[in-house]
Amino acid sequence: MSPPLMSLRRALFFLGVLAAAASAAQTGPQPELPTTRLTAGMHVITAELASTTQSRSIGMMFRQSVAPNHGMLFLFEDKGQQCFWMRNTLLPLSIAFIGDDGTILQIADMAPKSEALHCSQEPVRYALEMEQGWYAKKGALAGTKIRGLPVPR
Repeated sequence: MSPPLMSLRRALFFLGVLAAAASAAQTGPQPELPTTRLTAGMHVITAELASTTQSRSIGMMFRQSVAPNHGMLFLFEDKGQQCFWMRNTLLPLSIAFIGDDGTILQIADMAPKSEALHCSQEPVRYALEMEQGWYAKKGALAGTKIRGLPVPR
């Protein structure tokens, strides 16, 4: 096995352990997080900002609904391959992996309560979860710019 692949597997294992620990301890949705306003073309998005390890590991777990044009923006300090699963997430979601310039690089649909991994194909520091099908319905496909992204600290 090549060193980069071994390093990636170790990182994914570590992230899985952290996420499992967080999800095991979490029994209800996290309180609503601070929000930021984003735009995708003419569409306005109200996105909760998950910018800490804890808020990112809990994400939208246990939520019963998501308001129209609302989502959760995951902000990572460092660019990397970001992976998500849907354990304890009750809603079907679509996730967009977004480059530093705001360009949607890829979109994946995620099934509720699934442990299947959905990973960015290239290093990113932003991922935006929305109600499943939101991107397709709004015509926000790969190549669309998301404006208003906060600057990582």
